[in-house]
Amino acid sequence: MLFRTFITILFMVVLSCKETAVPSENNATSKSDSTYFREAYRPQFHFSPEEKWMNDPNGLVYYNGTYHLFYQYYPGDIVWGPMHWGHAVSRDMVFWEHKPIALYPDENGLIFSGSAVIDRDNISGFSDGERVPMVAVYTYHDMEKEQAGRSDFQTQGIAYSLDEGETWNKYINNPVIGNDSIRDFRDPKVFWHEPINKWVMVLVAGDHVKIYASPDLKDWTHLSDFGKEQGAHGGVWECPDLFPLTVPETGEEKWVMLVSINPGAPNCGSGTQYFLGDFTGMEFKSDQQETRWLDWGTDNYAGVTYNNTPDDSRIFIGWMSNWNYARDTPTEVWRSAMTLPRKLELRTTDDGLYYVSNYPLEQFNTNLGESKEVLVNLGAGETATSEIPYLNQSEVRFTTSPGDFKITYRSGEDVLHLGMDAAETIFYLDRTDSGKTDFEESFGAAIHTMPVPDLPEEFEVRILTDWSSVEVFINQGQYVMTAQVFPNSPFGELIIENTGDSVLEIPDLEVTKVERIW
Repeated sequence: MLFRTFITILFMVVLSCKETAVPSENNATSKSDSTYFREAYRPQFHFSPEEKWMNDPNGLVYYNGTYHLFYQYYPGDIVWGPMHWGHAVSRDMVFWEHKPIALYPDENGLIFSGSAVIDRDNISGFSDGERVPMVAVYTYHDMEKEQAGRSDFQTQGIAYSLDEGETWNKYINNPVIGNDSIRDFRDPKVFWHEPINKWVMVLVAGDHVKIYASPDLKDWTHLSDFGKEQGAHGGVWECPDLFPLTVPETGEEKWVMLVSINPGAPNCGSGTQYFLGDFTGMEFKSDQQETRWLDWGTDNYAGVTYNNTPDDSRIFIGWMSNWNYARDTPTEVWRSAMTLPRKLELRTTDDGLYYVSNYPLEQFNTNLGESKEVLVNLGAGETATSEIPYLNQSEVRFTTSPGDFKITYRSGEDVLHLGMDAAETIFYLDRTDSGKTDFEESFGAAIHTMPVPDLPEEFEVRILTDWSSVEVFINQGQYVMTAQVFPNSPFGELIIENTGDSVLEIPDLEVTKVERIW
Protein backbone atom coordinates (compact mmCIF):
# COMPACT_ATOMS: atom_id res chain seq x y z
CA MET A 1 0.00 0.00 0.00
CA LEU A 2 2.95 2.27 0.49
CA PHE A 3 3.69 1.91 -3.21
CA ARG A 4 1.72 4.72 -4.86
CA THR A 5 2.92 5.24 -8.40
CA PHE A 6 -0.50 5.36 -9.93
CA ILE A 7 -1.51 5.40 -13.59
CA THR A 8 -4.47 7.71 -14.17
CA ILE A 9 -5.76 6.05 -17.31
CA LEU A 10 -5.72 2.66 -15.63
CA PHE A 11 -7.74 4.00 -12.73
CA MET A 12 -10.37 5.38 -15.11
CA VAL A 13 -10.66 2.00 -16.81
CA VAL A 14 -11.25 0.36 -13.44
CA LEU A 15 -13.91 2.92 -12.52
CA SER A 16 -15.72 2.33 -15.78
CA CYS A 17 -16.21 -1.35 -14.91
CA LYS A 18 -16.22 -1.13 -11.15
CA GLU A 19 -19.28 -3.31 -10.55
CA THR A 20 -18.26 -6.19 -12.82
CA ALA A 21 -15.41 -8.64 -12.57
CA VAL A 22 -12.40 -7.79 -14.68
CA PRO A 23 -11.93 -10.49 -17.34
CA SER A 24 -8.58 -12.18 -17.65
CA GLU A 25 -6.85 -14.39 -20.17
CA ASN A 26 -5.10 -16.19 -17.31
CA ASN A 27 -8.05 -17.37 -15.22
CA ALA A 28 -7.13 -20.13 -12.79
CA THR A 29 -8.06 -23.62 -13.99
CA SER A 30 -10.94 -25.67 -12.64
CA LYS A 31 -10.48 -27.33 -9.26
CA SER A 32 -11.07 -30.66 -10.97
CA ASP A 33 -7.97 -30.06 -13.07
CA SER A 34 -4.83 -31.67 -11.66
CA THR A 35 -2.92 -28.47 -12.41
CA TYR A 36 -5.11 -26.31 -10.15
CA PHE A 37 -2.90 -24.39 -7.70
CA ARG A 38 0.16 -26.30 -8.93
CA GLU A 39 2.10 -23.46 -10.57
CA ALA A 40 5.74 -23.01 -9.60
CA TYR A 41 6.05 -21.74 -6.01
CA ARG A 42 2.30 -21.88 -5.42
CA PRO A 43 1.66 -22.34 -1.66
CA GLN A 44 -0.10 -25.62 -0.95
CA PHE A 45 -1.42 -24.93 2.56
CA HIS A 46 -1.36 -21.13 2.76
CA PHE A 47 -3.99 -18.82 1.31
CA SER A 48 -3.18 -17.20 -2.03
CA PRO A 49 -5.52 -15.72 -4.66
CA GLU A 50 -6.38 -17.79 -7.70
CA GLU A 51 -4.68 -15.17 -9.82
CA LYS A 52 -3.27 -11.63 -9.87
CA TRP A 53 -1.93 -9.36 -7.13
CA MET A 54 -2.75 -9.51 -3.40
CA ASN A 55 -1.41 -7.66 -0.36
CA ASP A 56 -2.82 -6.65 3.07
CA PRO A 57 -5.48 -8.76 4.79
CA ASN A 58 -8.62 -6.67 5.34
CA GLY A 59 -11.99 -6.98 7.03
CA LEU A 60 -11.16 -10.06 9.11
CA VAL A 61 -14.47 -10.99 10.72
CA TYR A 62 -16.33 -14.11 11.86
CA TYR A 63 -20.08 -14.50 11.45
CA ASN A 64 -22.56 -17.36 11.41
CA GLY A 65 -19.95 -20.13 11.34
CA THR A 66 -17.78 -18.51 8.69
CA TYR A 67 -14.43 -16.72 8.83
CA HIS A 68 -14.21 -13.97 6.21
CA LEU A 69 -10.89 -12.93 4.72
CA PHE A 70 -10.99 -9.78 2.63
CA TYR A 71 -7.73 -8.52 1.16
CA GLN A 72 -6.11 -5.86 -0.97
CA TYR A 73 -6.47 -7.06 -4.53
CA TYR A 74 -5.73 -5.88 -8.06
CA PRO A 75 -7.51 -8.04 -10.64
CA GLY A 76 -5.66 -6.57 -13.63
CA ASP A 77 -2.07 -7.77 -13.15
CA ILE A 78 0.37 -9.53 -10.81
CA VAL A 79 1.89 -6.20 -9.81
CA TRP A 80 0.30 -3.62 -7.53
CA GLY A 81 -2.49 -1.58 -9.14
CA PRO A 82 -5.79 0.15 -8.30
CA MET A 83 -6.94 -1.52 -5.12
CA HIS A 84 -10.12 -3.55 -4.59
CA TRP A 85 -11.16 -5.86 -1.76
CA GLY A 86 -10.84 -9.52 -2.68
CA HIS A 87 -12.80 -12.04 -0.62
CA ALA A 88 -12.49 -15.61 0.63
CA VAL A 89 -14.25 -17.62 3.34
CA SER A 90 -13.44 -20.58 5.58
CA ARG A 91 -15.28 -22.70 8.12
CA ASP A 92 -12.13 -23.90 9.89
CA MET A 93 -9.30 -21.50 8.96
CA VAL A 94 -7.60 -24.36 7.11
CA PHE A 95 -9.54 -24.76 3.87
CA TRP A 96 -10.61 -21.67 1.91
CA GLU A 97 -13.25 -20.90 -0.70
CA HIS A 98 -12.65 -18.06 -3.14
CA LYS A 99 -15.47 -15.54 -3.53
CA PRO A 100 -16.14 -12.72 -6.03
CA ILE A 101 -14.54 -9.31 -5.53
CA ALA A 102 -16.29 -7.52 -2.67
CA LEU A 103 -15.47 -3.81 -3.07
CA TYR A 104 -14.53 -1.87 -6.20
CA PRO A 105 -13.06 1.64 -6.55
CA ASP A 106 -15.62 4.40 -6.97
CA GLU A 107 -15.79 8.17 -7.41
CA ASN A 108 -14.18 8.66 -3.98
CA GLY A 109 -11.09 6.65 -4.87
CA LEU A 110 -9.39 3.30 -4.60
CA ILE A 111 -10.34 0.91 -1.79
CA PHE A 112 -7.37 0.65 0.57
CA SER A 113 -7.09 -1.37 3.80
CA GLY A 114 -9.61 -1.50 6.61
CA SER A 115 -11.74 -3.75 8.79
CA ALA A 116 -15.23 -5.22 9.14
CA VAL A 117 -17.68 -5.53 12.04
CA ILE A 118 -20.99 -7.27 12.69
CA ASP A 119 -23.64 -4.72 13.72
CA ARG A 120 -25.92 -7.11 15.63
CA ASP A 121 -28.04 -4.38 17.18
CA ASN A 122 -28.38 -2.37 13.95
CA ILE A 123 -26.76 0.67 15.53
CA SER A 124 -25.83 1.83 12.04
CA GLY A 125 -29.41 1.63 10.79
CA PHE A 126 -28.36 -0.38 7.73
CA SER A 127 -30.54 -3.42 8.52
CA ASP A 128 -33.64 -4.11 6.44
CA GLY A 129 -35.47 -5.17 9.57
CA GLU A 130 -34.53 -8.83 9.28
CA ARG A 131 -30.88 -9.22 8.31
CA VAL A 132 -27.82 -8.24 10.36
CA PRO A 133 -25.45 -5.76 8.67
CA MET A 134 -21.83 -6.62 8.08
CA VAL A 135 -20.11 -3.23 7.86
CA ALA A 136 -16.77 -2.62 6.16
CA VAL A 137 -14.72 0.42 7.16
CA TYR A 138 -11.89 1.27 4.78
CA THR A 139 -9.64 3.97 3.38
CA TYR A 140 -10.43 5.78 0.15
CA HIS A 141 -7.39 6.85 -1.86
CA ASP A 142 -8.04 9.62 -4.39
CA MET A 143 -5.31 9.20 -6.98
CA GLU A 144 -5.99 12.44 -8.83
CA LYS A 145 -5.56 14.48 -5.64
CA GLU A 146 -2.31 12.71 -4.87
CA GLN A 147 -0.98 13.31 -8.37
CA ALA A 148 -1.89 16.97 -8.02
CA GLY A 149 0.46 17.20 -5.03
CA ARG A 150 -2.24 17.52 -2.39
CA SER A 151 -2.08 15.93 1.07
CA ASP A 152 -5.80 15.28 1.58
CA PHE A 153 -6.15 12.33 -0.79
CA GLN A 154 -6.95 9.66 1.86
CA THR A 155 -10.33 9.58 3.63
CA GLN A 156 -12.40 6.89 5.36
CA GLY A 157 -15.52 5.27 3.95
CA ILE A 158 -17.98 2.55 4.88
CA ALA A 159 -20.07 -0.04 3.06
CA TYR A 160 -22.54 -2.64 4.30
CA SER A 161 -23.70 -6.11 3.34
CA LEU A 162 -27.00 -7.74 4.31
CA ASP A 163 -26.14 -11.14 2.83
CA GLU A 164 -23.01 -12.05 4.81
CA GLY A 165 -20.52 -10.41 2.50
CA GLU A 166 -21.87 -11.61 -0.84
CA THR A 167 -22.94 -8.15 -2.07
CA TRP A 168 -22.19 -4.66 -0.80
CA ASN A 169 -23.72 -1.19 -0.74
CA LYS A 170 -21.57 1.91 -0.29
CA TYR A 171 -22.82 4.45 2.24
CA ILE A 172 -24.38 7.36 0.34
CA ASN A 173 -22.64 10.00 2.47
CA ASN A 174 -19.09 8.69 2.15
CA PRO A 175 -16.51 9.61 3.25
CA VAL A 176 -17.39 9.39 6.95
CA ILE A 177 -14.03 10.86 8.02
CA GLY A 178 -12.54 13.60 5.91
CA ASN A 179 -8.95 14.77 5.72
CA ASP A 180 -7.55 18.28 5.69
CA SER A 181 -3.81 17.76 5.43
CA ILE A 182 -2.53 14.33 6.56
CA ARG A 183 -0.66 12.59 3.79
CA ASP A 184 -0.65 9.01 5.19
CA PHE A 185 -4.07 8.69 6.82
CA ARG A 186 -5.40 5.18 6.52
CA ASP A 187 -6.12 1.58 7.55
CA PRO A 188 -9.01 1.89 10.04
CA LYS A 189 -9.51 -0.99 12.50
CA VAL A 190 -12.88 -0.80 14.26
CA PHE A 191 -14.32 -2.65 17.27
CA TRP A 192 -17.23 -2.25 19.69
CA HIS A 193 -16.19 -1.05 23.16
CA GLU A 194 -18.89 -1.81 25.72
CA PRO A 195 -17.63 0.48 28.55
CA ILE A 196 -18.27 3.60 26.45
CA ASN A 197 -21.11 2.05 24.41
CA LYS A 198 -19.51 3.13 21.13
CA TRP A 199 -17.52 1.89 18.21
CA VAL A 200 -13.79 2.64 18.47
CA MET A 201 -11.45 3.13 15.53
CA VAL A 202 -7.66 3.14 15.42
CA LEU A 203 -6.21 4.80 12.34
CA VAL A 204 -2.64 5.63 11.33
CA ALA A 205 -1.53 9.15 10.55
CA GLY A 206 2.01 9.03 9.21
CA ASP A 207 4.12 8.38 12.32
CA HIS A 208 1.43 7.72 14.95
CA VAL A 209 -2.04 6.30 15.64
CA LYS A 210 -5.24 8.30 16.00
CA ILE A 211 -8.17 6.97 18.03
CA TYR A 212 -11.79 7.83 17.20
CA ALA A 213 -15.21 6.86 18.54
CA SER A 214 -18.68 6.71 16.97
CA PRO A 215 -22.20 5.84 18.16
CA ASP A 216 -23.29 4.58 14.73
CA LEU A 217 -20.24 3.97 12.43
CA LYS A 218 -21.15 7.14 10.53
CA ASP A 219 -20.28 10.09 12.78
CA TRP A 220 -16.78 9.92 14.25
CA THR A 221 -15.07 11.99 16.95
CA HIS A 222 -11.31 12.15 17.42
CA LEU A 223 -10.35 11.11 20.97
CA SER A 224 -6.57 10.93 21.24
CA ASP A 225 -3.23 10.07 19.61
CA PHE A 226 -0.57 7.49 20.41
CA GLY A 227 3.00 6.73 19.41
CA LYS A 228 4.70 9.92 18.34
CA GLU A 229 7.44 9.34 20.93
CA GLN A 230 7.32 5.54 21.22
CA GLY A 231 8.21 2.54 19.10
CA ALA A 232 10.12 2.22 15.84
CA HIS A 233 9.93 5.19 13.47
CA GLY A 234 12.14 4.13 10.59
CA GLY A 235 9.24 4.36 8.16
CA VAL A 236 5.53 5.06 7.76
CA TRP A 237 3.13 3.45 10.26
CA GLU A 238 0.38 1.29 8.79
CA CYS A 239 -2.37 -1.22 9.66
CA PRO A 240 -2.98 -0.65 13.40
CA ASP A 241 -4.99 -2.93 15.64
CA LEU A 242 -6.06 -2.60 19.29
CA PHE A 243 -7.47 -5.37 21.49
CA PRO A 244 -7.34 -6.82 25.03
CA LEU A 245 -5.62 -10.05 26.07
CA THR A 246 -5.80 -11.73 29.47
CA VAL A 247 -2.76 -13.02 31.36
CA PRO A 248 -3.55 -16.71 31.99
CA GLU A 249 -1.75 -16.92 35.34
CA THR A 250 -3.35 -13.85 36.96
CA GLY A 251 -6.40 -12.96 34.92
CA GLU A 252 -4.99 -9.46 34.50
CA GLU A 253 -6.02 -7.72 31.32
CA LYS A 254 -3.56 -5.94 29.07
CA TRP A 255 -4.30 -4.10 25.85
CA VAL A 256 -2.18 -4.75 22.78
CA MET A 257 -1.62 -2.35 19.92
CA LEU A 258 -0.19 -3.69 16.67
CA VAL A 259 1.44 -1.29 14.20
CA SER A 260 3.14 -2.26 10.96
CA ILE A 261 6.02 -0.15 9.71
CA ASN A 262 7.69 0.18 6.33
CA PRO A 263 10.64 0.47 6.12
CA GLY A 264 12.33 0.06 9.50
CA ALA A 265 11.89 -3.61 10.44
CA PRO A 266 14.77 -5.39 12.21
CA ASN A 267 15.89 -7.43 9.20
CA CYS A 268 15.20 -4.83 6.51
CA GLY A 269 12.02 -3.48 4.96
CA SER A 270 8.54 -4.26 6.31
CA GLY A 271 7.62 -5.53 9.78
CA THR A 272 5.07 -5.40 12.60
CA GLN A 273 5.70 -4.05 16.10
CA TYR A 274 3.47 -4.25 19.15
CA PHE A 275 2.87 -2.29 22.34
CA LEU A 276 1.53 -3.51 25.69
CA GLY A 277 -0.52 -1.04 27.74
CA ASP A 278 -3.96 0.01 28.88
CA PHE A 279 -6.96 1.48 27.07
CA THR A 280 -9.20 3.85 29.01
CA GLY A 281 -11.90 4.08 26.37
CA MET A 282 -10.45 7.44 25.37
CA GLU A 283 -6.72 6.79 24.98
CA PHE A 284 -4.15 4.02 24.84
CA LYS A 285 -1.22 4.34 27.27
CA SER A 286 1.95 2.27 27.33
CA ASP A 287 5.08 2.51 29.47
CA GLN A 288 6.95 0.34 26.99
CA GLN A 289 10.26 1.88 25.99
CA GLU A 290 11.81 -0.87 23.87
CA THR A 291 10.57 -1.85 20.41
CA ARG A 292 8.91 -5.25 20.33
CA TRP A 293 8.42 -7.22 17.13
CA LEU A 294 5.62 -9.72 16.59
CA ASP A 295 7.73 -11.51 13.97
CA TRP A 296 11.45 -11.07 13.30
CA GLY A 297 11.32 -12.38 9.74
CA THR A 298 11.14 -10.27 6.62
CA ASP A 299 7.81 -11.58 5.37
CA ASN A 300 5.00 -10.95 7.81
CA TYR A 301 3.48 -7.51 7.28
CA ALA A 302 0.20 -5.59 7.65
CA GLY A 303 -1.29 -8.30 9.85
CA VAL A 304 -4.43 -7.70 11.92
CA THR A 305 -6.84 -9.81 13.98
CA TYR A 306 -10.36 -11.14 13.57
CA ASN A 307 -13.39 -9.39 15.00
CA ASN A 308 -16.32 -11.29 16.52
CA THR A 309 -14.62 -14.67 16.99
CA PRO A 310 -16.90 -17.20 18.73
CA ASP A 311 -14.60 -17.65 21.76
CA ASP A 312 -13.14 -14.12 21.77
CA SER A 313 -9.75 -15.53 20.73
CA ARG A 314 -7.35 -13.29 18.83
CA ILE A 315 -6.67 -14.82 15.42
CA PHE A 316 -4.03 -13.04 13.37
CA ILE A 317 -3.21 -13.22 9.66
CA GLY A 318 -0.38 -11.30 7.98
CA TRP A 319 0.63 -10.63 4.39
CA MET A 320 3.57 -12.93 3.69
CA SER A 321 5.75 -10.50 1.78
CA ASN A 322 7.88 -7.37 2.06
CA TRP A 323 7.61 -4.10 0.14
CA ASN A 324 11.32 -4.31 -0.74
CA TYR A 325 10.61 -7.03 -3.30
CA ALA A 326 6.87 -7.80 -3.25
CA ARG A 327 6.45 -6.75 -6.89
CA ASP A 328 9.43 -8.79 -8.09
CA THR A 329 9.05 -12.29 -6.66
CA PRO A 330 9.31 -15.03 -9.33
CA THR A 331 5.66 -16.06 -9.73
CA GLU A 332 3.62 -15.70 -12.91
CA VAL A 333 -0.12 -16.34 -12.45
CA TRP A 334 -0.52 -14.82 -8.99
CA ARG A 335 1.60 -12.92 -6.52
CA SER A 336 1.65 -13.09 -2.70
CA ALA A 337 0.25 -15.34 0.02
CA MET A 338 -0.93 -14.96 3.60
CA THR A 339 0.75 -16.35 6.70
CA LEU A 340 -0.88 -19.24 8.46
CA PRO A 341 -3.64 -18.02 10.79
CA ARG A 342 -2.11 -17.65 14.24
CA LYS A 343 -3.54 -17.35 17.73
CA LEU A 344 -2.17 -14.42 19.73
CA GLU A 345 -1.79 -14.92 23.48
CA LEU A 346 -0.36 -12.92 26.35
CA ARG A 347 2.26 -15.01 28.13
CA THR A 348 5.08 -14.50 30.62
CA THR A 349 8.74 -15.53 30.69
CA ASP A 350 10.30 -17.31 33.65
CA ASP A 351 11.31 -13.83 34.85
CA GLY A 352 7.70 -12.63 34.78
CA LEU A 353 7.99 -10.44 31.67
CA TYR A 354 4.88 -10.21 29.50
CA TYR A 355 5.06 -10.89 25.77
CA VAL A 356 2.65 -11.63 22.92
CA SER A 357 3.08 -15.08 21.40
CA ASN A 358 1.77 -16.05 17.98
CA TYR A 359 1.35 -19.69 17.08
CA PRO A 360 -0.59 -21.70 14.47
CA LEU A 361 -4.19 -22.51 15.33
CA GLU A 362 -4.81 -25.93 16.84
CA GLN A 363 -7.03 -26.96 13.94
CA PHE A 364 -4.03 -26.75 11.62
CA ASN A 365 -2.96 -30.10 13.10
CA THR A 366 -5.94 -31.80 11.44
CA ASN A 367 -4.22 -31.26 8.10
CA LEU A 368 -1.04 -33.18 8.98
CA GLY A 369 -0.27 -36.44 7.19
CA GLU A 370 2.47 -39.04 7.18
CA SER A 371 5.55 -38.49 9.32
CA LYS A 372 9.12 -39.67 9.78
CA GLU A 373 11.19 -39.69 12.95
CA VAL A 374 14.81 -38.54 12.71
CA LEU A 375 17.10 -39.60 15.57
CA VAL A 376 19.73 -36.98 16.38
CA ASN A 377 22.72 -37.84 18.59
CA LEU A 378 25.68 -35.91 17.26
CA GLY A 379 29.14 -35.08 18.53
CA ALA A 380 30.78 -31.73 17.82
CA GLY A 381 30.84 -31.05 14.08
CA GLU A 382 28.83 -34.14 13.15
CA THR A 383 25.80 -34.14 10.85
CA ALA A 384 22.74 -36.31 10.22
CA THR A 385 21.10 -36.36 6.78
CA SER A 386 17.63 -37.58 5.81
CA GLU A 387 15.97 -37.80 2.41
CA ILE A 388 12.35 -36.67 2.77
CA PRO A 389 10.27 -36.41 -0.42
CA TYR A 390 7.66 -34.10 1.12
CA LEU A 391 10.12 -31.77 2.88
CA ASN A 392 8.99 -28.85 0.74
CA GLN A 393 5.49 -29.18 2.24
CA SER A 394 6.24 -30.16 5.80
CA GLU A 395 6.40 -29.55 9.52
CA VAL A 396 9.69 -30.16 11.36
CA ARG A 397 9.15 -30.29 15.10
CA PHE A 398 11.33 -31.11 18.11
CA THR A 399 12.27 -30.05 21.63
CA THR A 400 15.75 -28.95 22.62
CA SER A 401 17.75 -26.84 25.05
CA PRO A 402 19.63 -23.62 24.33
CA GLY A 403 22.65 -24.73 22.32
CA ASP A 404 24.30 -24.64 18.92
CA PHE A 405 22.79 -26.38 15.93
CA LYS A 406 22.08 -25.81 12.25
CA ILE A 407 19.25 -27.22 10.16
CA THR A 408 19.68 -27.18 6.40
CA TYR A 409 17.03 -27.72 3.74
CA ARG A 410 18.79 -28.75 0.53
CA SER A 411 17.80 -29.15 -3.10
CA GLY A 412 20.85 -29.64 -5.30
CA GLU A 413 22.94 -26.52 -4.83
CA ASP A 414 20.10 -24.61 -3.16
CA VAL A 415 20.28 -24.46 0.63
CA LEU A 416 18.24 -22.82 3.36
CA HIS A 417 20.02 -22.66 6.73
CA LEU A 418 18.29 -22.21 10.09
CA GLY A 419 20.15 -22.33 13.36
CA MET A 420 20.81 -21.34 16.95
CA ASP A 421 23.92 -19.62 18.33
CA ALA A 422 23.84 -20.00 22.11
CA ALA A 423 26.77 -17.70 22.81
CA GLU A 424 25.16 -14.85 20.90
CA THR A 425 21.64 -15.86 22.04
CA ILE A 426 20.33 -15.58 18.50
CA PHE A 427 18.40 -17.69 16.04
CA TYR A 428 19.28 -17.11 12.40
CA LEU A 429 17.79 -17.72 8.96
CA ASP A 430 20.09 -17.75 5.95
CA ARG A 431 18.45 -17.75 2.51
CA THR A 432 21.42 -16.24 0.67
CA ASP A 433 21.88 -19.44 -1.41
CA SER A 434 18.31 -20.74 -1.24
CA GLY A 435 17.56 -20.62 -4.98
CA LYS A 436 16.21 -17.64 -6.88
CA THR A 437 17.41 -14.57 -4.96
CA ASP A 438 18.64 -12.14 -7.60
CA PHE A 439 15.24 -10.69 -8.56
CA GLU A 440 15.86 -7.92 -5.99
CA GLU A 441 19.08 -6.79 -4.34
CA SER A 442 18.11 -7.14 -0.67
CA PHE A 443 16.30 -10.48 -0.87
CA GLY A 444 19.38 -12.69 -0.50
CA ALA A 445 21.85 -10.08 0.69
CA ALA A 446 22.08 -10.87 4.41
CA ILE A 447 21.56 -13.47 7.10
CA HIS A 448 18.50 -12.65 9.20
CA THR A 449 18.87 -12.81 12.98
CA MET A 450 16.50 -12.87 15.93
CA PRO A 451 17.53 -12.40 19.59
CA VAL A 452 16.26 -15.23 21.83
CA PRO A 453 17.39 -14.18 25.32
CA ASP A 454 14.62 -15.53 27.56
CA LEU A 455 14.17 -19.15 26.54
CA PRO A 456 13.48 -21.81 29.18
CA GLU A 457 15.76 -24.81 29.74
CA GLU A 458 13.70 -26.85 27.30
CA PHE A 459 11.61 -25.49 24.44
CA GLU A 460 9.92 -26.48 21.20
CA VAL A 461 11.18 -25.62 17.72
CA ARG A 462 8.53 -25.87 14.99
CA ILE A 463 9.30 -25.14 11.34
CA LEU A 464 6.57 -25.07 8.69
CA THR A 465 7.79 -25.07 5.11
CA ASP A 466 5.57 -24.53 2.07
CA TRP A 467 6.70 -24.34 -1.55
CA SER A 468 7.89 -20.74 -1.24
CA SER A 469 7.90 -19.95 2.49
CA VAL A 470 9.20 -20.95 5.89
CA GLU A 471 7.66 -20.09 9.28
CA VAL A 472 9.66 -20.73 12.45
CA PHE A 473 8.00 -20.85 15.88
CA ILE A 474 10.24 -21.13 18.95
CA ASN A 475 8.80 -21.97 22.38
CA GLN A 476 5.25 -22.04 20.99
CA GLY A 477 5.43 -18.62 19.43
CA GLN A 478 7.56 -16.68 21.87
CA TYR A 479 9.96 -16.01 19.01
CA VAL A 480 8.85 -16.17 15.37
CA MET A 481 10.46 -15.71 11.95
CA THR A 482 8.65 -15.79 8.60
CA ALA A 483 10.43 -15.70 5.25
CA GLN A 484 9.85 -16.40 1.58
CA VAL A 485 12.19 -18.74 -0.30
CA PHE A 486 12.28 -19.75 -3.96
CA PRO A 487 14.38 -22.91 -4.48
CA ASN A 488 14.93 -23.93 -8.09
CA SER A 489 13.50 -27.36 -7.26
CA PRO A 490 11.65 -28.59 -4.15
CA PHE A 491 13.68 -29.19 -1.00
CA GLY A 492 14.09 -32.92 -0.33
CA GLU A 493 17.11 -33.30 1.94
CA LEU A 494 17.19 -32.36 5.63
CA ILE A 495 20.59 -31.97 7.32
CA ILE A 496 21.04 -31.53 11.07
CA GLU A 497 24.47 -30.29 12.18
CA ASN A 498 25.94 -29.95 15.66
CA THR A 499 27.76 -26.61 15.56
CA GLY A 500 28.65 -26.63 19.26
CA ASP A 501 31.25 -28.34 21.46
CA SER A 502 28.98 -30.70 23.43
CA VAL A 503 26.80 -33.58 22.27
CA LEU A 504 23.59 -32.57 20.47
CA GLU A 505 20.82 -35.00 21.34
CA ILE A 506 17.29 -34.55 19.97
CA PRO A 507 15.22 -37.65 20.66
CA ASP A 508 11.89 -36.43 19.27
CA LEU A 509 12.60 -34.76 15.92
CA GLU A 510 9.75 -35.54 13.57
CA VAL A 511 9.13 -34.48 9.98
CA THR A 512 5.45 -34.52 9.02
CA LYS A 513 3.79 -33.92 5.67
CA VAL A 514 1.29 -31.07 5.53
CA GLU A 515 -1.56 -31.92 3.17
CA ARG A 516 -2.53 -29.47 0.47
CA ILE A 517 -5.76 -27.52 0.98
CA TRP A 518 -6.80 -26.89 -2.61
